[in-house]
Amino acid sequence: SRRHLEAVLIAEGMEQLGAALREAGGGLRALGAAYRRWALANPALYALMTDGPLPRDLLPDGLEARTAQPLLDAVGGDQDRARAVWAHAHGMVALELAGRFPPGADLDAAWRTAAEAFGRARGMG
Repeated sequence: SRRHLEAVLIAEGMEQLGAALREAGGGLRALGAAYRRWALANPALYALMTDGPLPRDLLPDGLEARTAQPLLDAVGGDQDRARAVWAHAHGMVALELAGRFPPGADLDAAWRTAAEAFGRARGMG
């Protein structure tokens, strides 16, 4: 079915994204850069992965946790902080993919500022 096919694609995307995050290292800046790079390089797959409910019942056991683990590690295991950081990263990527930032906007600086702010809030930058 279409739902099953989408779940297979989402699972593959999550595996790829998780690998990119693990390869990036542990800091929020490095994770943000890897997340952004992966999403911009795979916009259609990124949209499929993030634009609707996640078909958790069709995904491999533990995949979501493995994908999120590098971010969770970077914020000291704080799930609320990890969700806040992810929401920021997703919003930035979604806006960039939609062309919503003005021409010449320094998005690298915006990402850097966010990583520093999230890090300062708990000494994890």
